[in-house]
Amino acid sequence: MSDSINSNESADSVKETGQTIVPRKRREIKSFVLRQGRMTAGQQRAMDECWNKWGLELNDGTLDIAATFGREAPVVFEIGYGMGLSLAAMAGAETDKNFIGVEVHRPGVGSLLNEASTAGLTNVRTYNDDAVEVLKQCIPDASLSRVQIYFPDPWHKKRHNKRRLVQSKFIELLRPKLKVGGVIHLATDWENYAEQMMEVMSGAEGFSNMAGTQAYSPRPDFRPLTKFEKRGHRLGHGVWDLLFERIA
Repeated sequence: MSDSINSNESADSVKETGQTIVPRKRREIKSFVLRQGRMTAGQQRAMDECWNKWGLELNDGTLDIAATFGREAPVVFEIGYGMGLSLAAMAGAETDKNFIGVEVHRPGVGSLLNEASTAGLTNVRTYNDDAVEVLKQCIPDASLSRVQIYFPDPWHKKRHNKRRLVQSKFIELLRPKLKVGGVIHLATDWENYAEQMMEVMSGAEGFSNMAGTQAYSPRPDFRPLTKFEKRGHRLGHGVWDLLFERIA
């Protein structure tokens, strides 16, 4: 993929994640590159009408998850949900769980809010911020049951690989936010990135590969199969899922 965030036509409608690492002088990790697209009328309307109901603010600091959702339930945290179609589908299918998404691109946030409103979802919330800062400032330790990072920007040119999100420092930041027994679920359609993900996760402290040493997992039923992934399968493209459990 080039520096354009949404040029990778992988899962979840070109998987508009934009969640990547870009070095900056004053911060070691940045989880995205900002390429704001034009908001549709429907997306803007959803932002205007639904943000106060489903939106979360970075400046509010540490999130009281039970109060936010009005209940205690397992929490699924998705980084870079793109247009939110998969996230909304999962929230609708797993109503026993609370879902928190993070997406920097306003059109995607507007799309998720529109989906949530149309479906009448009560178990999904979203930040429109940098996932790294949300993790640092808002997510309590040992509060997440599952973290999902699906089809992040692969930065496929070798000189850009250092910008990829899934690297050791990021996993170190993420680990304490998961409960012991919680799961990180990664998915990519770039084999080289899958190999890097496996290397990073296999070397990460406190995690165990749920599929066995150096093994990739079959796609779990809870991850929706998108139209782009179906097309990739027809063309013989691979998709790699990794599920690692926090054991310490």
